[in-house]
Amino acid sequence: MINFFKHSKLLLFTALLFVVVLSGCGNKAETSKEESTSDKASSTESYTVEHAMESTEIKKTPERVVILTNEGTEALLALGVKPVGAVESWTGDPWYDHIKADMEGVTSVGTEGEPSLETIASLKPDLIIGNKMRHEKIYEQLKSIAPTVFAEDLRGDWKKNFELYAKAVNKEEEGKKVIGDFDNRIADLKSKLGDQLQKEISIVRFMAGDVRIYHKDTFSGVILDQLGFARPESQNVDDFAEKNVTKERIPAMDGDIIFYFSYETGDGEASKLEEEWVNDPLFKNLSAVKEGNIHKVSDEIWNTAGGVRAANLMLDDIEKFFLEGK
Repeated sequence: MINFFKHSKLLLFTALLFVVVLSGCGNKAETSKEESTSDKASSTESYTVEHAMESTEIKKTPERVVILTNEGTEALLALGVKPVGAVESWTGDPWYDHIKADMEGVTSVGTEGEPSLETIASLKPDLIIGNKMRHEKIYEQLKSIAPTVFAEDLRGDWKKNFELYAKAVNKEEEGKKVIGDFDNRIADLKSKLGDQLQKEISIVRFMAGDVRIYHKDTFSGVILDQLGFARPESQNVDDFAEKNVTKERIPAMDGDIIFYFSYETGDGEASKLEEEWVNDPLFKNLSAVKEGNIHKVSDEIWNTAGGVRAANLMLDDIEKFFLEGK
């Protein structure tokens, strides 16, 4: 009899335990279902983006994005978004070397200055990202194809546009991390550079038929300023550049260190102009040149690409020249 009661109690305990386990599994399944529903809702809920043209409602997190600027392409890649279509890089065939590995399968939609509306429409995008400075005249046509978001301009602080793009593709948190990582790298590099930041950095660019002295409101100028580098007095101004300079302005190119780059499109004209100027007696007489403190760097990295990847590669260059002595 005692064994019978013991056996009965054991059966009852086992049954109760089974019920509890089933209840727990049910709750877990319900929680998992709720989380899945929540995740799905977050990707399908509409959101509004205010931009250079107006406020645009985006119905859900976009999956087919067309990007119409070079720096915007870099932003999307940094956010983990591979565009279905992008404008060709200013130099490259058709992409810059530093992004081409990640652009395989992306359709060219023309150039930044002349994107193809027909090609863009054929890609059936659910978001188009462009720029008022470049594309204001075709905004209405673009937004008839898909929701369209425009940044204001393409000069100076690249982070402003990056933050807009992150919001447009519903990846603001990822965007904050990208910017945070860059800013942390800047802070670390500043501490390592120390007194070298007192050196005045001059920036010069050669283009076919045009020589420019770059000021602070440029891609490289903003990064140098964030690092805390000094600039020659004539370049330490918050505007874009002195364009079409003549050789009489060569003395204004001097500094403790000169970085220069050439926008070569393949016809050799920019390279020819560069060679003429750097071999001019006035240029050779600059103190930075005489002391060997002059460096040719990549135009796409220090200026043309204009995005977060180029910004990090520019920091790589700074590290090499100032910390590694290369």
